[in-house]
Amino acid sequence: MSRLSQRLSVIAERLSGAYGRPRPRRSDPLSELIETVLSQNTSDVNSGRAFRSLRAAFPSWTAVARARPAAIERAIRPGGLARIKSRRIRLVLRAVREREGGYHLRSLRGLSLAAARERLLGLPGVGPKTRACVLLFACGLPAFPVDTHVHRIVRRLGLVDERASAEAAHARLEPAVPPSRALDLHLNLIRLGRELCRPRAPRCERCPLRRLCPHAASA
Repeated sequence: MSRLSQRLSVIAERLSGAYGRPRPRRSDPLSELIETVLSQNTSDVNSGRAFRSLRAAFPSWTAVARARPAAIERAIRPGGLARIKSRRIRLVLRAVREREGGYHLRSLRGLSLAAARERLLGLPGVGPKTRACVLLFACGLPAFPVDTHVHRIVRRLGLVDERASAEAAHARLEPAVPPSRALDLHLNLIRLGRELCRPRAPRCERCPLRRLCPHAASA
């Protein structure tokens, strides 16, 4: 086990001691993909509202693919950037149908992490974080999404360079995360970022990682 893997194991253990280990949930891969597209550049509350509105407005992904752009925009407006995201969703659905022969991503099931990631490469508007979310939450694979909260925290902890992009952080961390801890480490880091390790005025004195964090020591 590398030194980085050891550090990540210790961090995962401390966070699970504070927050518990979230239970895995399985969702449909295509639904997870669309929901993650809707989550880009908005809050979880808004993206969740937009996703529920989209599913309520259309009975299937086939119906979404055949809908007028304006109808999709109306449905997802609560999530913000409706025009951009409606176009992205339609492009994703078109690409998925061309690859899979239908509006599904069932071919991901049973693949290794590397093979499943390869299946998602090239989909329009689908970057490393979105791919990792689909693979972690829908397929149960040990992917490690790096969202805004995770990115901030891993830089403060010194796990990646302070100037590292989210994509660079993902490339460094995912191979080092112990596979059995990918889900709880990701979700507990997000919880930590929301509750304590905020962008401004982080509450270091209450943080379960304060003794491991250079940022907390200098605060």
